[in-house]
Amino acid sequence: MNVGSLCRRKPVTATPFDELAAVAQLMREEHVGCVIVVEPGVREGTFRPVGVVTDRDIVVAVLAKGIDPKTLKVSDVMSREIVVAFEEESVGAALRKMRNIGVRRLPVVTGPHELIGVISLDDIIDQLVGELEDAAGSIRSEQVIEHAVRP
Repeated sequence: MNVGSLCRRKPVTATPFDELAAVAQLMREEHVGCVIVVEPGVREGTFRPVGVVTDRDIVVAVLAKGIDPKTLKVSDVMSREIVVAFEEESVGAALRKMRNIGVRRLPVVTGPHELIGVISLDDIIDQLVGELEDAAGSIRSEQVIEHAVRP
């Protein structure tokens, strides 16, 4: 399975010039902990990720320091050195990237770095749990069938 088949295709985005307080409100409304910061891509209607802002960034870098979020733009807080996952990349490769840099989410891009989605650790765990349930079900079915055939 590749990242493109598992990622959420409509990531919540913002621009570097958006007000941070408005982005925090957007995160609340959309029930997300991460907003991908974008700039226009090379092709019309596309966007390329240039940063990430998480709910933790807002708490640790702004609120915990007593800074008023209404005075800041997204560019004041966003992580600029982002790591992305390519849509063709394996889920295992994305997990290794997440582990190496200590994040729970990665923007997902096409070959020319156009944003198409975001993949989260939660998405991957949900998929893995489903596969483990299938494996456990296979074992249970095998036992039931064997018991019926060989009483």
